[in-house]
Amino acid sequence: MNDLEDWLSDSAILSRKSASELVFEELRNLILSGRFAAGSKLPSEAKLATKYGVSRPIVREALRSLQILGLTETRTGSGTYVLAAGGGRDIRYGDYSARDLVEARPFVEVSAAGWAALRRSDDELSRLLLLCDRMEREEDTEAWVRLDSDFHGLIAEASKNAVFRDIVDDVREAMAQQSGLLTALGPRRQESNEEHRAIVEAIRIGSEAEAQTAMEIHLRKVEAAVSRIIGAAPR
Repeated sequence: MNDLEDWLSDSAILSRKSASELVFEELRNLILSGRFAAGSKLPSEAKLATKYGVSRPIVREALRSLQILGLTETRTGSGTYVLAAGGGRDIRYGDYSARDLVEARPFVEVSAAGWAALRRSDDELSRLLLLCDRMEREEDTEAWVRLDSDFHGLIAEASKNAVFRDIVDDVREAMAQQSGLLTALGPRRQESNEEHRAIVEAIRIGSEAEAQTAMEIHLRKVEAAVSRIIGAAPR
């Protein structure tokens, strides 16, 4: 029995509450430690699902997150292969890194939320409330991520500040990729829904200070989740 077969035969019991995150974390650590060397092929979804005692969709989410981190690549009809292990702590979404987003978003979105509380139209408020309703009902990860992107874009639009609107629009694709990673791992979707409700409630009552605080809390939790995934300590 070779090393890979020996590892696969060692059963692992995972908590169902965060199974995808736990699968992701172990595979990430195995890659970063060199046990899964660059260029090697990961076991199939079916074999990983058997090892961890989880469903294949859970394994698929973990593998997708490894790819977003730049640790692996999936080749159609062939499988998932390990890339150079050094890239795992610098997540990039196109032109922007995870650090870029974490550092920049509060300077734009906190102020935008405050202005939205003062300047939003009744139609914009109705659309924000509808987005919250739809996100709370949505079970599909990719559909939820699109709604989340629409939510943040609409707040920037409601601020009536063209600079905030254009900046958020420019980074929306990167924000969506980050949201997809966080939503696939751990309980961030439910937490985000609650945080979004708090932001919209502050906007509804016209409180600039409360809207800013609610958005700041939301973005700090996003930062903490990103830091946990890439293994860095939040500020």
